[in-house]
Amino acid sequence: MSMGIFRRKKDAGQPDVSRLPCHIAIIMDGNGRWAKKRGLPRTAGHAAGAETFRRIATYCKEIGVRYLTVYAFSTENWKRPPEEVAAIMKLLKKFLTEALRDMEKNRVKVKFLGDLEPLSDELKTLIAETEKISQKYNGVQVNLCVNYGGRDEIVRAVNACMRDAGKDGAPVTEESFSRYLYTDGIPDPDLIIRPSGEYRLSNFLMWQSAYSELYFTDVLWPDFDKNEMNRAICEYQTRDRRYGGIK
Repeated sequence: MSMGIFRRKKDAGQPDVSRLPCHIAIIMDGNGRWAKKRGLPRTAGHAAGAETFRRIATYCKEIGVRYLTVYAFSTENWKRPPEEVAAIMKLLKKFLTEALRDMEKNRVKVKFLGDLEPLSDELKTLIAETEKISQKYNGVQVNLCVNYGGRDEIVRAVNACMRDAGKDGAPVTEESFSRYLYTDGIPDPDLIIRPSGEYRLSNFLMWQSAYSELYFTDVLWPDFDKNEMNRAICEYQTRDRRYGGIK
């Protein structure tokens, strides 16, 4: 019998840290399937995924990535069972509490992208405090997309832009429109990573991803580690980014 299935997956090479993507975005997918494969409740998968997020955020900081954006909870995720939504919100509270506790040690700038109004008052207070205190740090910036949807973001931006239309008589440009997005002041993602074997963006950063490099892997998010991140970055570094032009 072949023993190939028991071999350890080959380590990825080390990425060239002089050519890192400035902004990496990740769709953290596969938590539920990871749990199901182990006979665990879906909530256990979300807890494991939260720990993976912490490890990957730390690794990005260590190697010098400037921006990391993660899809934590979409506008469509409210359709999930109430107990699963409650578990995700509990994990968000845990993250915020620990982020505030360890902020001076980690020195990570944190920003939330999305419509936060439906969240509990407790979560909104913790988010506001986390964002306010972390603004003084200038290392890696971690953006968490919570109650976020790409189409919803664009619709909100259009409405805000229309309210301001005519104030200065200037035509709307891509640059001026971008200032109405949640990501105002944040560069577009260079690399978008989608674990779990799905091949779609799922309403994530629809405007910002116009020229992002896309990387898909069958690895479920809780199993995504430094080696998988290196693999994604090394693949990114082989891409020829022309932005519609010719080199």
